[in-house]
Amino acid sequence: MCVGHLGFHSHFGQSRRKDEGKTKEFNLLNPCIMDTIFIKTHQPGAHYAKPHFFVLSKGLNSGKPSNEPFTNSFVLVFQTEAQKEDIFWIAMSLWKSKFWMPFLRGSVIPFLSLYEFKKEFNPKATRLMKEHELHLRNIQALKLLQEQENHHNKNIHLINELKNAILMRYRVK
Repeated sequence: MCVGHLGFHSHFGQSRRKDEGKTKEFNLLNPCIMDTIFIKTHQPGAHYAKPHFFVLSKGLNSGKPSNEPFTNSFVLVFQTEAQKEDIFWIAMSLWKSKFWMPFLRGSVIPFLSLYEFKKEFNPKATRLMKEHELHLRNIQALKLLQEQENHHNKNIHLINELKNAILMRYRVK
């Protein structure tokens, strides 16, 4: 199954490595899409014109993707919205499956380094995108399950509100 070439450009931002400030490109073999993904440390207040999402980099939830920025996060910037959507769900799947736990560093507040994130994420995303049709079916299934989960959580919240309303009658008597 043909999926595309994911070229990853990475900006090392605040790293203390000797290649600081340089752009490093990861060419991942995928012959259909010739787009490039930029991965860098998010600077608070920065705005991105192209499609993008953020990945939490500190704490036990490191690796968690979001459309809203976190204080400590990486940003992945894409050429197309479709590419962003595909990679977002791969990032979500990796986070939910606790893929990033072995890569966390630090004893008090664990964190995921930009170097480790790029090193592990790029080949994993490429491997998963090679089975693009299966990936799209999985995304659709995950979206439906997320929708059902949100619906059930809303119902549970309403049930709890009704229980509290009934119990409050005993408090005022």
